[in-house]
Amino acid sequence: MRTGHFELASGAFSDLYIDARQTTLHGAGAALVGRLVLEALRDEVVGVGGPTLGADPVVCSAVALSGSILGRVIHGFLIRKEPKGHGTGRFVEGLSSLPRGSRVCVVEDTTTTGGSLLRGIERARGVGLDVVQCLTVVDRGEGAAARLEAEGLQLQALVHRHELQPGDRSTG
Repeated sequence: MRTGHFELASGAFSDLYIDARQTTLHGAGAALVGRLVLEALRDEVVGVGGPTLGADPVVCSAVALSGSILGRVIHGFLIRKEPKGHGTGRFVEGLSSLPRGSRVCVVEDTTTTGGSLLRGIERARGVGLDVVQCLTVVDRGEGAAARLEAEGLQLQALVHRHELQPGDRSTG
């Protein structure tokens, strides 16, 4: 986490930059995030995926691997920003273990407005997955939860901005 003046993926500017990959790409951080996500997953969830690149270490290193170690098989999938330019031309990778109708959780490392998470949900649904849960490692408290709620989904966060910056009034 850094303070300053930063342009975010949404195009908005913020006084706070959160790079959750510094945690999710670290061995101990990935193990912790994997355990916390697994504990938060609904029983019916059989797959976890999200928009690449932020969700990649959460899905692969943290959740899929930790699930295997802890005895809960969770299949991972990744959602591209653009369809693959060769081969299958897919937006979503990792579907061989997730038949249509599989109940899944879409994850993100950090959410701000929820735009990339909503695009990921749309693409997951577009290939026949049943998105029943949405999780983020860090919710910046800048509208993502409200946008997902407007779509009938609840955003669960492992950490909220105000927990990183005591005294901060952002709540989302």
